Amino acid sequence: MGLFRKKKNEESAASPAESGEVMMGGSAAGMESGIAGSAAAIAGAGAAAGALPSTDVIREEYERVDYNRRFRGTVRSTTNILIVVAAVAVLVAVLLLPILRIYGTSMHGTLDSGDLVVSVKGSSFKTGDVIAFYYNNNILVKRVIGNSGDWVDVDLDGNVFVNQQQIDEPYLQEKSYGEDNTNIDLPYQVPEDKFFVMGDNRSVSVDSRNSSIGCVSSEQVVGKIVFRVWPLNKFGPVK
Repeated sequence: MGLFRKKKNEESAASPAESGEVMMGGSAAGMESGIAGSAAAIAGAGAAAGALPSTDVIREEYERVDYNRRFRGTVRSTTNILIVVAAVAVLVAVLLLPILRIYGTSMHGTLDSGDLVVSVKGSSFKTGDVIAFYYNNNILVKRVIGNSGDWVDVDLDGNVFVNQQQIDEPYLQEKSYGEDNTNIDLPYQVPEDKFFVMGDNRSVSVDSRNSSIGCVSSEQVVGKIVFRVWPLNKFGPVK
């Protein structure tokens, strides 16, 4: 009996070990199940990560955005420069180099109606210079013949004399006294701070030979005509 009890106790003692072995086996199975679940989760995360842009795509997008930003900056900078250049050009054109359009026929042979010319601001002009000046809200273009104090005379053949010296006028196509447009007494002395002017088309030009125009003051002068820019086949200096 005593031996039987002992063996039974040993069997009983062995039961917890087996039970424990069974329990540990259960825990291992649970751990294996957890690891498998984590692997599946990681695999799912990897699959989700695969939907994100690659490094190359991100770099290309960054470069595109950076290019657009730099392009817009370049356009703004270029636009600002063009505005400044245009403003300076307008100021120069208005203040220093007025561009004028020729109307009428009084300068025919040198300048014709429709010509575009550039003038240069100034106050000192010599015989032979072509100038533009204000007259009754218009701008007229004529050629300087005499300055302050000069004596100007024109004979019936259209030859012009300044201080009793005939001047050379190679720019004329035809000489003319201009009887219809001359009503001043010749010879004529040019008043102080004035210019005596005549058109190159002497037979039709109304100029300083007529009291309606008279001599031109320095304040009236727009500038000296120096260059023709239109038409292109006549592009060049005005003489």
